[in-house]
Amino acid sequence: MPFITTLFLNPGWGKHMAADLGELLVPYMPTIRVPRTGDRVFKSECAFSFDSPESEGGLYVCMNTFLGFGREHVERHYRKTGQSVYMHLKRHVKEKATGAAGGAIPRRRNGKVFLDLELNRDFNGEDYEYEDEAKLVIFPDHFEIPLPNIEELPALVTIACDAVLNASSAYKKQEPESWDEEIQVSRHARSLRQLDNGVRIPPSGWKCQKCEMRENLWLNLTDGAVLCGKWFFDGSGGNGHALEHYRETNYPLAVKLDTITPDGADVYSFEEEEAVLDPHISEHLSHFGIDMLQMQKRTENGHHTDNNARPRVSEWEVIQESGMKLKAVYGSGYTGVKNLGNSCYLGTVMQVLFSIPDFQRMYVGNLQRIFDYSPLDPTQDFATQMAKLGHGLLSGQYSKPPMKSELIEQVMKEEYKHQQKGISPRMLKALVSRGHPEFSSNRQQDAHEFLLHIINLVERNSAGSENPSDVFRFLVEERVQCCQTRRVRYTQRVDYCIQLPAPIEAATNREELLAYEAKRKDAEENMRAPPEPVRARIPFTACLQAFTEPENVPDFWSSALQAKSAGVK
Repeated sequence: MPFITTLFLNPGWGKHMAADLGELLVPYMPTIRVPRTGDRVFKSECAFSFDSPESEGGLYVCMNTFLGFGREHVERHYRKTGQSVYMHLKRHVKEKATGAAGGAIPRRRNGKVFLDLELNRDFNGEDYEYEDEAKLVIFPDHFEIPLPNIEELPALVTIACDAVLNASSAYKKQEPESWDEEIQVSRHARSLRQLDNGVRIPPSGWKCQKCEMRENLWLNLTDGAVLCGKWFFDGSGGNGHALEHYRETNYPLAVKLDTITPDGADVYSFEEEEAVLDPHISEHLSHFGIDMLQMQKRTENGHHTDNNARPRVSEWEVIQESGMKLKAVYGSGYTGVKNLGNSCYLGTVMQVLFSIPDFQRMYVGNLQRIFDYSPLDPTQDFATQMAKLGHGLLSGQYSKPPMKSELIEQVMKEEYKHQQKGISPRMLKALVSRGHPEFSSNRQQDAHEFLLHIINLVERNSAGSENPSDVFRFLVEERVQCCQTRRVRYTQRVDYCIQLPAPIEAATNREELLAYEAKRKDAEENMRAPPEPVRARIPFTACLQAFTEPENVPDFWSSALQAKSAGVK
């Protein structure tokens, strides 16, 4: 008995019946491949947009290249390549039924969830369930063959479909569950040398051995030195004596004293320049007389009152509109960028770039031309991925308000938590960071360095066309005068960013700053909580003036004297 399939006809998407599946697929068998080791299967995101299986039109995965396309882009790929067979993936998100007590009814994992996809974290996994739908679609007539369909399909097609459905998404490993990267075991943990110097660390009453600080204290695991950490922007922290000690001794590992529990502690590797794991932390601490179990008991009983250091306030917390009622905004220019794990430098820079008309015109204004002329693998094309991100940020397509019915339902439940979905720049990050030792990692990076890296890529990929990064380009001319001969030398350089000094003496709230510093020192000496931090308010014009003021050049080489001389730049 022939298998019934669905035929979609553009533009009406009507339904018809098709013949035997085996015969139907015979002409296309040479174009259907089984993913090999090393093949990336793009089944969570379109190459030209941020459409996914959760989008209204779902996602089409080419059964030859394994690239993914949203509904509005799959026809372009078919016309360009002639590839006819695609797997259509659609994920339906539904709210779970609630029981008599009001909570979601516990149920086993739905059997229709078979796509190895990242869950959209805008949905609470406890309150929602997923149904996945997969079909083979044959272009240009849009024949649809529901999957799985083992009996009717040729063996090669069944194997290929199964391999695609079970393959990991191309970027799954690049999107951690949190902002923080996965902490690795230190290479010093196993072979750490500890000195038999008789040092014993008391369970409380710690202070820095060099400056008497009583917060942000670190115990060096080699010699037992207790020293303060770095100074933080909010006035807390220390004077960096732990780092100075490492530079003098090369003793690599230190543990933060107020984080020790039976489950572990915060360990930092100065040599590796990151937080690390120490599987032997218990014995390393016991070397200096610290019992991890006792530390926990004392903390629970409140015996560490003199070391209850105020937790470090993050800059993120300080800049939040705490206690204010905020109104959600949607539409063009109001699309959020998801953090991929310490990738806020990327989101920040790209948001700024696409607020500039030159970048909007170059990439979003030329969107169709860029997409039409993109190579066969658009995931590896810089212009395509820049246009994709620019359109995602500016179109408003991924920043839509909830439907009225949804809004009313949420308000009735008193749980209005709708947030825009935002976009994940995984494809662009993978492309622009390829081969770069820092940006290809999940470590936090400097936004200024990333901006210069992007400008370099924009220039390299703008040969023969408009270069939008020219908007940043300027000329710096420096005049250096020899103090003895009075002769002058001029040098010029092209630059894109000015690093301005911030002269603290030009702060308009100088008296307030001095009063804060006095209060902070008093609180430190008397072991009280530090006051609310006060930030310097320095006029931008003062920063510019400091940048252009003359400065002495002590090791200036005078070509007239053929010797070193004092110079003024």
